[in-house]
Amino acid sequence: MKKHAIIPIFIPHKGCPHACVFCNQNAITARTADVTPDDVRRIADEYLSTLLGRGLEEIELSFFGGSFTGIPMEEQSAFLAVAKEYKDAGKIDRIHLSTRPDYIDTAILDNLKKYSVDVIELGVQSLDDNVLKLSERGHTAEDVYKACSLIKSYGCFTLGIQLMIGLPGDSYDACMESVRKTIEIGPAIARLYPTVIITQTKLCRMYEEGTYVPFSHEEMLRTVTDMYRALTGAGINVIRVGLKASALINDSEDSRVAGGTYHPAFRQLVEGRIARDEIEARLKNIAGPCSIEISAGPERFSSVIGHKAENKQYFAEVFPDLEIRYREDAHEEGAGISITEFGSRR
Repeated sequence: MKKHAIIPIFIPHKGCPHACVFCNQNAITARTADVTPDDVRRIADEYLSTLLGRGLEEIELSFFGGSFTGIPMEEQSAFLAVAKEYKDAGKIDRIHLSTRPDYIDTAILDNLKKYSVDVIELGVQSLDDNVLKLSERGHTAEDVYKACSLIKSYGCFTLGIQLMIGLPGDSYDACMESVRKTIEIGPAIARLYPTVIITQTKLCRMYEEGTYVPFSHEEMLRTVTDMYRALTGAGINVIRVGLKASALINDSEDSRVAGGTYHPAFRQLVEGRIARDEIEARLKNIAGPCSIEISAGPERFSSVIGHKAENKQYFAEVFPDLEIRYREDAHEEGAGISITEFGSRR
């Protein structure tokens, strides 16, 4: 049963004068009108009408879509006052916001602390200065280090870092170096966003002109998988992989996706590839022909099978001498995968 729920408040481009090459926030959030504190109250009440009483361990009100701390301080306070009112009343448990690394200073953080903000996510995108420059981010890697250090020095905020993969000038090595530096910074949470080419952006024009070449699907999957593996291995909770599906992002007549490697279940692809790599390394030590059974608990079984059963198909092609059966084991705990060999093929 789901124990965590989010009340999302989307504020497209609010407080952000920058126009990064990849950004069209209105397309991503499907909202163009300004959001007011009254909207925050209305949205919170709508969500809470279905969330309260369901035994949830945590309800979080999250400001997404813009650079929250770039909003004038009085507007930040007006939004946060509503959120704090709900938190003080015990209706929500956490206040969460996203912003840019160059919109963090002591005055901003003092105000966020005053209104009991819990989580600050920074849209870092990359820790490679060339990638940041080519993407027209308007900040440097040094700005990221300073912002993260300052946030952590307060001791009351959970730090999150968002990384994008496949931006102009990017490469596998640059992405893995960004991950290495992220691990050194030590955020509690992270998000990984494969770059998606959205219409009405400079990146889209670059793509159409041939000056920007996106990662191939396999290159993106390999890179994101290795980044995910490194971050989780360091104890960082990767809370999202890929853009959330919406009518404007998904495969539909209204889609704003012009190219790139968008997939509505990218996290499933990544977790499936991790399971495939683990299983393949073990299958290589089994001499066929023989029968084997691969089993996993409910937490991992779908990853074993792979998105649209692609792992089953892969193993059948790569290991034709093995007769492979798959079993979901309700008694298997955690993320373990068991492989049992039955000897000669039946």
